[in-house]
Amino acid sequence: MLVALAANLVIAAAKAVGGLAAGSPALLSEAAHSVADSLNEVFLLAALRRSRRPADRRHPFGYGKERFFWSLLAAVGIFVMGGCFSFYQGVEALRTDTEEELGGYTAGLVVLVVALLAEGGSLLRALYQARRQGGMEDGLRDPALRTVVAEDGTAVLGVSLAIVGMVLHMVTDQVAWEAAASLAIGALLVFVAYRLGREARDQLIGEAADPRASGRIQALLEAQPEIDSVEALFTMKTGLDSVLVAARVDLAPGLDSEHVEEVAVRIKRSIARTVPEADQIFLDVTDRLAQEAAESPAATGERGGA
Repeated sequence: MLVALAANLVIAAAKAVGGLAAGSPALLSEAAHSVADSLNEVFLLAALRRSRRPADRRHPFGYGKERFFWSLLAAVGIFVMGGCFSFYQGVEALRTDTEEELGGYTAGLVVLVVALLAEGGSLLRALYQARRQGGMEDGLRDPALRTVVAEDGTAVLGVSLAIVGMVLHMVTDQVAWEAAASLAIGALLVFVAYRLGREARDQLIGEAADPRASGRIQALLEAQPEIDSVEALFTMKTGLDSVLVAARVDLAPGLDSEHVEEVAVRIKRSIARTVPEADQIFLDVTDRLAQEAAESPAATGERGGA
């Protein structure tokens, strides 16, 4: 990731110099995009480092959600630094619509072509890493890797839009093409930022575990001979590879306290083997018949009947 950060900084500097020299709004929009990507690389590095800290007294469930928090900041960075600046460049180009010197556009196009090759290589590398981590669906569960793939994919499309806008500007001598490219880049960045931010928000406020994992836990609990019924099952992601599991189960009648403890320990171990990411497991053992008896009018002193 340090290599990607250094590459983004070099590309951002080249785009900024080329954009200022040519006065190209599309190239300047792409420079802002690369600056946002560079800042996001810093956020993701912080996420990787801080999320690995072990649990402590203040954070008994660990720091796994740090990845989700820094991914949210990365989404905000894409929106503010990339999307808003691109919109500004597009609107400003349409508003002024002055005659521009196109002599520096050739150098600007060379910068964009080099950036396209670099971003394309980075995207392929990120996709390959996602496949190595269990395929596209499982690999992209990692918010850091998902953000990198989204950034690189957006960068490839954004650079392509900038190239098309600059070429059409050069051919037609109409700055509106570049302005449209800047607005399209801004809309693309805002959309990507919204999607990334929404996913990070869901994970921060307590997203449930994958439905397949929840289904395996539910099936395992229902298959236990000592369990009459599963009254409730709650799961929550506490990190990339960590899940909190809390279940309320009604045990079969006639179990003594020592047997209940043995059953609870065995069930927890079975859940941990079935769903390795379930590192925090809580069982709330209830006796439905005893609970109903305790809540009956005779037990509570309430009067009933006709």
